[in-house]
Amino acid sequence: MKLSNKVKFFYGIGVSYAIVDQIFAQWIIYFYLPPESSGLSPVLTPTLLAIALSISRMVDVVTDPLVGYFSDRAKTRFGRRIPFIAVGIIPLVLATVAFFYPPQSNEMITFLYLTVVGGTFFTFYTVVGGPYNSLIPEIGNTSEERLSLSTWQSVFRLIYSAIAMILPGILIKYYGDGDTVKGIRMMVVVLCLITVLGAIFTIFGVDEKKYSQGKNSKLNFKSTIKIVMKDKSFIYYLLGELFFFIGFNTLRTVTNYYVEDIMGYGKGGITIATGLLFGMSALFFYPTVKVSKKYGYRKIMLLNISFLIFMTVALFFVGKIIPAKGGFVIFGLIGAAIAGGAFIFPPAMLSDIGTRISKDSKEDIQGICFGIQGFFLKTAFLISVSVVPFLLTYSNNDLVGKKGIYLTTIFSAVSFVISFLFYYNYKEVKLNEK
Repeated sequence: MKLSNKVKFFYGIGVSYAIVDQIFAQWIIYFYLPPESSGLSPVLTPTLLAIALSISRMVDVVTDPLVGYFSDRAKTRFGRRIPFIAVGIIPLVLATVAFFYPPQSNEMITFLYLTVVGGTFFTFYTVVGGPYNSLIPEIGNTSEERLSLSTWQSVFRLIYSAIAMILPGILIKYYGDGDTVKGIRMMVVVLCLITVLGAIFTIFGVDEKKYSQGKNSKLNFKSTIKIVMKDKSFIYYLLGELFFFIGFNTLRTVTNYYVEDIMGYGKGGITIATGLLFGMSALFFYPTVKVSKKYGYRKIMLLNISFLIFMTVALFFVGKIIPAKGGFVIFGLIGAAIAGGAFIFPPAMLSDIGTRISKDSKEDIQGICFGIQGFFLKTAFLISVSVVPFLLTYSNNDLVGKKGIYLTTIFSAVSFVISFLFYYNYKEVKLNEK
């Protein structure tokens, strides 16, 4: 049955969990290890912060493939993906809000609190995100429909990411009225409400079973893993994406620091920088989809990564050779490059890989592919959040310094170089119908 634009719209709007993804990437380290000009006090040392976030990531390592596996095997009257989104969305936003209410009477209690909340957050992020992405090959029965669903998701992911990066400065100022902690907490609550609203549209607006015809996998976990992990294209894709998002997540995490401490602008500057980044990304959505249809994902991905390497290195010279205002131009140009790599290509490429693997194995196991991808994406987060606190405070007695902020750009550039090498060896998966 052909997908209507209404179904595609209701699917796309449900990627609202991208908001909490952005909150974590941009505000957790900032809140617990703030720059001097932020108006906040440090909550944890860089070492304890890195350990807490690392442990919380490790707790979630097993859940990604398991959620994918169980969603492949699930059989309910609502389908096998939608129920996971419905069950996970409320705990996910509650955990997001909880990040910003840490007990501070004792540093060890704060450390344990962050570890538990982080583990809860990542677990339910998997419960929502894995099955949501698996809906693309689930309800998209042709390559054209899968690309269309991926594009709708990418459009809304961009919108939500922009909301989560542009609105915070405005909301913090409005609700905080000089109290930065209060402003940040209210900002998070408002963004979490938007997250829930978006998920509701997908839960009630997409009749999954109508399009998927109620198919599910009967393979055991070991057999499923064995099938997908012997696919070389899948492995190169995963490793390329791992290092791409290590670089991208690092850039997202240090944007606030960069604008405030390197460029010398306040929170209004953060809004401008992120607005330029996501505005340029939006402008390049259509041409990126257009050229990828003609030349394939791999060639455009390699071009985008090459440009990202150049622009990330350029950030290193802002405030040195390049004037501070030039940082805004660089953030805008980075936005042009991430339209494909961070938004359009991941779900589209993996949907085609998963569909081909399912066709060859004669088992509907797309969910495990997205589950394993989730493991690699969260590993990228783990590496980024573990390394960034130490880079930021490099040779500055556990305080954020300019030298450390500059170092994060080099770390990102090296990550993009490694990503390029893996994508270079990636063999394009031909778009075939189911």
